[in-house]
Order: sequence, then C-alpha cells, then structure tokens
Amino acid sequence: MILHMDMDAFFAAIEQRDHPETAGRPLVVGGNSKRSVVATASYEARRFGIHSAMPMFMALDKCSHLIVIPPDKSKYAAVSGQIMTLLNEFTPLVEQVSIDEAFLDITGCERLFGSVEKICVAIKDRIKQETGLTCSIGASHLKFLAKIASDMNKPDGIHIIKRTDTPEVIQTLAIKKVPGVGERAMDQMKQLGIITLGDISRIPHPILEKKFGKFATDLLNFSRGIDPSIIGTSGPIKSISSESTLENDTLDMVVMKKHLLAHAQRVGRQLRAKNLLATNITIKLKFSDFTQITRQTKLMVPICASTAIYREACTLFEQTAKTRKIRLLGVGVSSFSTPDAPVQLELFDNIDQKDRRWAVLDRAVDRISHRFGAKTITSASLKS
Repeated sequence: MILHMDMDAFFAAIEQRDHPETAGRPLVVGGNSKRSVVATASYEARRFGIHSAMPMFMALDKCSHLIVIPPDKSKYAAVSGQIMTLLNEFTPLVEQVSIDEAFLDITGCERLFGSVEKICVAIKDRIKQETGLTCSIGASHLKFLAKIASDMNKPDGIHIIKRTDTPEVIQTLAIKKVPGVGERAMDQMKQLGIITLGDISRIPHPILEKKFGKFATDLLNFSRGIDPSIIGTSGPIKSISSESTLENDTLDMVVMKKHLLAHAQRVGRQLRAKNLLATNITIKLKFSDFTQITRQTKLMVPICASTAIYREACTLFEQTAKTRKIRLLGVGVSSFSTPDAPVQLELFDNIDQKDRRWAVLDRAVDRISHRFGAKTITSASLKS
C-alpha cells in the first residue's frame, strides 16, 4: 500500500500560522514587484481565482485586499525537514518528491499502526500537533493512483482508492489528472479523442508512442492498472541553487552583484545546514529576450562560506559578456563532499584558511538567524 502526503498550501499555511492575524484572509507568498509571481496561494485567495505561478499584478487585480508576504525559503525548508523526519517514524520507505510532498510505502505497517485509514489519520494528527499545519493523504496499491487520490479530498482530507475500485476509477478518471499530462500533452489527447484514462487502452501503442514518446508506455500501463514504479528513498542531493527575476531588466553591475550576494548567502546557508561543501559553482543568466546561459567553475578546494561562493560567482559573472540587459540571476553549487572528507591541498592554502574563517563566522550567523529569524543579521550591502 502506497501513500502520497501533500501539504495544504504549504508556504501560505506556514505564514498564516506564524501571523495569526492573517488566518481566514486571502494571502499569497511571493515578491511584491510588478514582475513577481505567486509562489503559493492560501485557500481563501484561491476562491478569487488566484493560483501559483500567476503574475502578482493579476492576483492583486483579482483581490484588492490580498495579503502578500515575501518567501522565507530557509523557514519552509526547516518545516519540511521536520515533516520528513516525522514520516520516517512510520516507515523507512519515504520518497520525498518536493519540499511539501512525499510517497510512503506502508506495506506491512498495519501490524504496528492499524488499518490504512488509521495510519493516514495518525500521520495527519502528528503533523498537525508538531507543526500546526494540515495535509491531504491519498492511498492506493498503485503509486500514481496514490498521488491522484491525495488531490481528491483537499484540503485536510484522506482518500483511499481500493484495489476493487481501481477499474472504475481508471475508466472515469479525467486524463488531465494523470501525473505527467501537461498542457502540451492535453492538446494531443484532444486530437486523439482521449477524455479519460480508460480511453488510452483503445489507442494502438505505435500511435501513442509517436505522440508521447517514452511516456506512451506509462500511459498504457496506467490505463491497464499497472504501475511498476516503487518508492525510491531519497538519494544524495545533487545541487543547491537560488535565483530570482529582477524587478527591471538591467545592466547595472551594482544591482546585479547585490542579487548575486543575496543568492550566494541563501545557497551557503543551505549548504551549511546540510553539513556539505561544494566544489562546483554555477551562475545562471536570463536576458531580456528570454534566452539564458549558465557558466560554471570547478574549485580545487570545496567551500561552504557564503563569501567564497559570492567571490566565485562574481568572477564568473565578470567573465561573461553582458551586451544585453539581464532579466534573471541565479547562483548554484554542486559536486558535494562532507567536511571530514579528504581533499587535495590547494597551492595557495592561505585562501582556503580565509574561507574557513568565513565559514565559521557564517555558521555563527546561521545559529542566530535560526533562533531569531532569517533577517536578524544581513549584509550591509543588502540593506541599501
């Protein structure tokens, strides 16, 4: 038996929890500039037709008294970690698929925690008690149906698709609700006259493969009540990044380096929170014509200090020809190791020692920020 746990309006719910005066009021998390988009909308805001990825100016047009709160990614990540740790108390087979959702294989757990429904209730109760937040849980013997089920009784609900109900569910399930079917795929579905998942089984496989490529096999399996995928427990993290769209397209070096510094600090905090060092530093640039490039450097000695990440990001940035105005800036790190892993000594070890001193200072700032809030201590250049 597979569960899919999905937090309800995660970012917005955390802000409503931390700002009780906003409870029951339309709220979104996102930037407050004319080019920002909605990251998450509370259920009160959704009643106005507001949804994630909607441009902020459109959201404000739909609801003039909308509350807009800037995102606090470190806070959301901390709550997510708390929830995932809790889930592992019910089963070691937990696959986190995003910051606010996860699959759980609870096969055999009934002997410890009772029926599937009791396990779902117990998980919801623990999350509510420890975080003050609600979630929705779907359950099925098939992984893809568990994800679909979690959306059938939102918010704060439970929905179980029993094995005996599976054939009827498949025949009547709207194809747009199948994971992986996006807007482009829906256009192809309409051309083929596919309305429900059950309709897939009447389309010859060669035609499906021509239209949907490798996804055709998944679609055919789903339509037959087959899902061979299993719960994959979280593997090692591959990369950490932070990016943002600028309020105005610009070539102003001061403005762009200010954003690079903010992203380097966010990435550094996440690195240190996970007790990791990074060897590869990457910057991402999107220009006003929406084309984008990435540039990367590989270091001899891994780092986690925000200042070191910023230094390398600036070097990459300065080496990049900037004849077009920039719309988006991002900083990322990858190729991780732990502080106790052996590393090759750098030729100029004094640089490494300086970065290590910065890392010690950063960790002290991290502890203060974790206790008193992410904005308790910030760089002076970010306040201007």
